[in-house]
Amino acid sequence: MRYLSVVLLAIALFTNVHAQSQAHIKALVGGTLIDGYGSKPIRNSVVIIEGERIKAVGQVGTLAIPRGAEVISTEGMTVLPGLWDMHVHLMINGHSDYAHWDKTYPPMMESVIMPASAKQLLMAGVTSVRDLGAPLKASIAVRDRIRKGEIPGPTLYVSGPFIQHEPYPGTDYVRWGVNGVEDARAKVRTLADAGVDVIKLIDQDLMTMDEVRAVVDEAHKRKLPVVAHSHRPEEIRRGLLVGVDCFEHTGLATAPEYPADVIAMIRERTAKMSLGPLFWTPTVQGLLNYEYVRDNPEQLDDPSWQAGLPQSIIDDIRASLKKPDRLSYYQITPLRRPTLARKIQQLSESGVVLLIGTDSGIPMNFHSQTTWRELDAWVNAFGMDPLVAIRAATYWPSVAMKVSDQVGTVTEGKYADIIAVRGDVLRHIDLLQNVDIVIKHGKRYK
Repeated sequence: MRYLSVVLLAIALFTNVHAQSQAHIKALVGGTLIDGYGSKPIRNSVVIIEGERIKAVGQVGTLAIPRGAEVISTEGMTVLPGLWDMHVHLMINGHSDYAHWDKTYPPMMESVIMPASAKQLLMAGVTSVRDLGAPLKASIAVRDRIRKGEIPGPTLYVSGPFIQHEPYPGTDYVRWGVNGVEDARAKVRTLADAGVDVIKLIDQDLMTMDEVRAVVDEAHKRKLPVVAHSHRPEEIRRGLLVGVDCFEHTGLATAPEYPADVIAMIRERTAKMSLGPLFWTPTVQGLLNYEYVRDNPEQLDDPSWQAGLPQSIIDDIRASLKKPDRLSYYQITPLRRPTLARKIQQLSESGVVLLIGTDSGIPMNFHSQTTWRELDAWVNAFGMDPLVAIRAATYWPSVAMKVSDQVGTVTEGKYADIIAVRGDVLRHIDLLQNVDIVIKHGKRYK
């Protein structure tokens, strides 16, 4: 009798453990899968997720669904890797007055503002983010809390403070000035020792060449990529000379195109295949959409950007955007916007690898809305192939951040960062504004 009891107990324990293990298995069944590699989409797809990772990828009828798995129907949906946004600012939320924001909200950035921004991005289907400019302690703390599962958000890759010639007034907490070569190296070492994932360099045309070279050299010694502003031609020239890994933006200038010598330098760099790709994050959606939002401000009332923020901050942001036509931030934008298509064409033809990034957080650009708008701009304003745009928001960012063995495509063994949206995003890219399913590291958030 005692033996029978032991056997029954063993069976019960085995059954319980088996049931628990099966409960960690999900099966996404029926959707059209864009896996991120650029090949033909897989119809009637099946994606098996076990724990945090993708176990198998196949099709209905050929890939068996494990018994007891949680089946999630993706019928009528496009399934694709979780999106990346390679240029965000979690420390800001669309407010138009930077001086006021810098003076008022630093004490709330780590505890309230950055976690709210992170959650908004995740709910929009963005599962990985490069945060380029925020207080050092807050950046590391929020990144690590997300990694530990304490708060929801995309996987963060953070730069901490900008490195530049001299901080703008009142911004020392997030902008570090450089005074000489040794100081430049020391600033990079401080960031590296704190654990940042990338170094952000701006206004490098105001620094000495020795200072710029020291920043990039010290970062590369620490195996950290360097991203740099490209608002002015001389910023690009200097960045190319010292080996910057990725450039940001498409320029503040209203010139109709990049200078010929800059394009020649870019072509020379991209021809050096042994150095790997030269990446560029153009961040165009804010410029393209400003005039529309100014004249049709309904999106400013969208509750998605308010998630996680206290009413006092929501009211402050609203008040700052009351008269969008008067924002000094955008007064030159109508002159810049017509130059974008030509500059994007120049960059594409010169061999750079373009990445999706949005500058989300800048005035009127909310974390919950900008990533899909950038994709929409590439496809519908510049005529890019939708699959090319999607790869710039999935596969290529993972390559740029040297994590393509873990994320960026829907592949066996990689983390299950997967989204799904009803409809065909290759026909209607703007469907990504309403993502139906968000799974990050195997956990379903939406």
